[in-house]
Amino acid sequence: MTERPHRSTALTDPRVEEETAPVRPALRVVHESEGIDLAAAEAAAGQFLNALGISTASESLRGTPGRMARAYAELFSPRPFGLTTFPNDEDYDELVLARRIPVRTVCEHHLLPIVGTAHVGYLPGARILGLSKLARVVEHFACRPQVQERLTKQVADWLQTHLEPKGVGVVIEAEHACMTLRGVQATGSSTMTSTLLGLLRSDARTRSEFLGLTGATS
Repeated sequence: MTERPHRSTALTDPRVEEETAPVRPALRVVHESEGIDLAAAEAAAGQFLNALGISTASESLRGTPGRMARAYAELFSPRPFGLTTFPNDEDYDELVLARRIPVRTVCEHHLLPIVGTAHVGYLPGARILGLSKLARVVEHFACRPQVQERLTKQVADWLQTHLEPKGVGVVIEAEHACMTLRGVQATGSSTMTSTLLGLLRSDARTRSEFLGLTGATS
């Protein structure tokens, strides 16, 4: 992952230039990869299906290896975005919480889907975050083979580092196809994980408020 300032230009009135606070450029977040070879992935997908006794010779299955390759390439390719922040001019010091952010990733042990929701909140420090960026950060770390525990901590740690809030909380609840479709076949089961940092971890009242609003304590 590469993080670099997003360069932009703006026209300013020289009469008020000295009175205007400098604009902080958005942090450009880009996932660095070694490149995607769709042709090689399609060939490997065809060999994989054939090795499992599934012939791709029929008209309906002939294009399946290519569709598999493109589908996984999409799953593993997070979109770049700018981490837009703004001055906390009003000194807002209560929770900011985005609930029910969709999560979709794949289990790194079986490459089967993990689907659920994330609740991401923070206590603002000097700056506040564009709300859509909370969902963007979740998507960024979900677009790769994952385990839910790591995903939860990565989102929280990243926000704590780059936003510098007084606290961060992340709760993820998801269903794992590796549990529901195979093995124990625990249909309907879900897994909940949480990471709390700063005041959301150390202050009991704030922690209780966050967990209550996410439904983690219901």
